[in-house]
Amino acid sequence: MRMGTDTPPKAWDGAAVRRWLASRMEAARLDQIVADKQGYSAQDDYDKAAAEEWVCRAVRIAAGKDDQALFAERLKQLLGQDDYPVTGIYDDRRFERHVRANLRKLVTMTKTGEGFANTLRYQ
Repeated sequence: MRMGTDTPPKAWDGAAVRRWLASRMEAARLDQIVADKQGYSAQDDYDKAAAEEWVCRAVRIAAGKDDQALFAERLKQLLGQDDYPVTGIYDDRRFERHVRANLRKLVTMTKTGEGFANTLRYQ
């Protein structure tokens, strides 16, 4: 047995996940406002924030069930999609890349049960 690699995942806390999703949606909305005011130079920042908000909205219902397996299954379904249709973004490919990155981050957090306590705006 290797030391430090076999730590069990934290217990699933659906309320913490919902709080984290709500705080990330609010932070993403604020980031979109800031990027929108900065104009052309911040289009990537806008798409990145829009992708994070889209992911949080897409998994919000699954998070309400307090079931880690259901939440993980929803993430898997979303990762399996070919595209993520949305309006109001600047670059579809860039947006989809950011969506997939956010989904992978959530998959890792869901497996370990860690990271949902960090509700700071900038992560």
